[in-house]
Amino acid sequence: MPSLKTRVSAEEWQLRCDLAACYRLVAHYGWSDLVFTHITARVPGPEHHFLINPYGLMFDEITASSLVKVDAECNKVIDSPFPVNPAGFIIHSAVHEAREDAGCVLHTHTRAGVAVSAQQGGVLPISQQSTFVLAGLAYHEYEGVAFRPDEKPRLQADLGSANFLMLR
Repeated sequence: MPSLKTRVSAEEWQLRCDLAACYRLVAHYGWSDLVFTHITARVPGPEHHFLINPYGLMFDEITASSLVKVDAECNKVIDSPFPVNPAGFIIHSAVHEAREDAGCVLHTHTRAGVAVSAQQGGVLPISQQSTFVLAGLAYHEYEGVAFRPDEKPRLQADLGSANFLMLR
């Protein structure tokens, strides 16, 4: 079987390399949470496909070839031995469907982010860093692990035009 690099466009291959590097950076900085966070990238074109991490691989194991290309219904567009995390698909497909301008979606569980999301007031305007985020921040009330497609419209409505969405 020909290598994946020869079966996708040069643009998609570069996107795969960039996304795999992003996974490695997130792992390097300790922002991953085992297999429960995700980074996706929209594949250019009218098909509304995006790349997502293969379920079961740690972030430092992800390569350009192991990324899974899915459509809006979570069908694999290119055969892959890896499954897709259903919760990751629900969250990321909601954002990609609602926001054509979102080329990349990053979902992390950093210690700081989890701590802030647990606070009733969320991010407070007490530092320059917080004011940078506040202008583009929205909140979504945590409904449990996002396995149900009926959560997508609520995620999309809560995100609106914001650039950051915090689950709390």
